[in-house]
Amino acid sequence: MEEIKNNIKKLRLSRGLTQTQLSEVVGAKTYTTVSKWESGENTPHGKDLIVLSKFFNVSVDYILGIENQANKETYYEYNCFPTAISAGLPINVDGITNDQVEKISISDNIMGKWAGNKNIFITKICGDSMDKIMPDGSLIAVKPIAQNELKDGDIVVFSDNHEYSVKYYHKHPDKLVFKPKSYNKEHHDQPYRLDENIRIHGKVVLYIVNMD
Repeated sequence: MEEIKNNIKKLRLSRGLTQTQLSEVVGAKTYTTVSKWESGENTPHGKDLIVLSKFFNVSVDYILGIENQANKETYYEYNCFPTAISAGLPINVDGITNDQVEKISISDNIMGKWAGNKNIFITKICGDSMDKIMPDGSLIAVKPIAQNELKDGDIVVFSDNHEYSVKYYHKHPDKLVFKPKSYNKEHHDQPYRLDENIRIHGKVVLYIVNMD
């Protein structure tokens, strides 16, 4: 019982989830389901164990404390487009097509709450227009999202007639503005009319920076 409750809590925290969020994953009505598991008052059974196993990419035996995976990292394979998206001016990208998609394995510990999200795709940025936060060569995890769900200040991958770029998103009554965040003062805001052919491919939910 002690190992089960500790393993569930450790797995939940590894994804950055609240008890309420994990309860939603297993289809429970309230957060108290997970709360009782983590306090040892109740234990998951049957389908709940299977859901937890698939969601966290661990065995049921591990959740039950039978198999020790304490020092074993879990990974998930994400779609990866083998081309770089510009963090400068928009540039033409031929790689954003399903027939050229590759796979990349990233640790669940790195992806946090986004671990195992099959909708997320990974790509790389090039250029210095976002280098105050994302240097040239950084990997970015992009989650497709409807434009009406975006908030001002979200970082997005967008394109104008297949010309791709990464910038901060801002919507005004008469235009969209994509803003850089760069040490290079040559980079400026990129405004577009609302009727221009701008496509938002997704929101950047995580970026991985090489510090060396």
